[in-house]
Amino acid sequence: MNAPSDPAPPVRAPHPPLTDYYADEDARRRFVGALFDRTASDYDRIDRLLALGSGPWYRGQALQRAGLAPGMRVVDVGVGTGLVAREAVKRVGDAALVVGVDPSLGMMAAADLPGVRLVEGRAESIPFPDASFDFLSMGYALRHIGDLSAAFAEFHRVLRPGGRLCLLEITKPERAWSRALLKAYMRGAVPVLARLVGGSAESARLWRYYWDTIEACVPPAGVIATLEDAGFLAVRRHVETRALSILAEYQAVKPG
Repeated sequence: MNAPSDPAPPVRAPHPPLTDYYADEDARRRFVGALFDRTASDYDRIDRLLALGSGPWYRGQALQRAGLAPGMRVVDVGVGTGLVAREAVKRVGDAALVVGVDPSLGMMAAADLPGVRLVEGRAESIPFPDASFDFLSMGYALRHIGDLSAAFAEFHRVLRPGGRLCLLEITKPERAWSRALLKAYMRGAVPVLARLVGGSAESARLWRYYWDTIEACVPPAGVIATLEDAGFLAVRRHVETRALSILAEYQAVKPG
């Protein structure tokens, strides 16, 4: 576990506007929504290429580290095709205890999650009452949120006192050589592989965009400061050192 040694201010946007793809925030939401809707049928297959087979194992370990336990009621924000929610079901023991929220109807339609309730919604406006859940997860969607401060305030609101949070994220490596390697893989190799395994041109574009959001994302210190500003305690960042230190999860607890 580690935390930044110097305090950082809370942030709103997870990264500056990427004007190669859209002009402003409204256009960003439309662009991201349409991109995920159009690539939903390819997403899981290409994700397996990107993860090199480590995806389910790592997601399960991250949830366990953050304190997910049998019987907990879980909301998975940015559920997509259900890659994180599927691991949550295994750990809580009942699919009815897990709810997925996502703005992309296309992604949720491609999810294979028997018994899990899927609901249209955004991180900044989760359609559930206060204190509805024991645990909140989000897998690799932080960079697609418009307002981190608003989203983290919502996360705090829907968790019960003592509830736990786990945000999985890909982080730009600190070392120049590993950063160059990851960029070449994600922005170059993965889009090519996506086309070779039958993915669409839009799927190739998604993974190029994916890297660009990673490269432009606010530093971890800003994410931690924003979680603390939303009222979370025991905010930590765990880095998976066996994956070029690019896989990380933010963990936090709502005061009880």
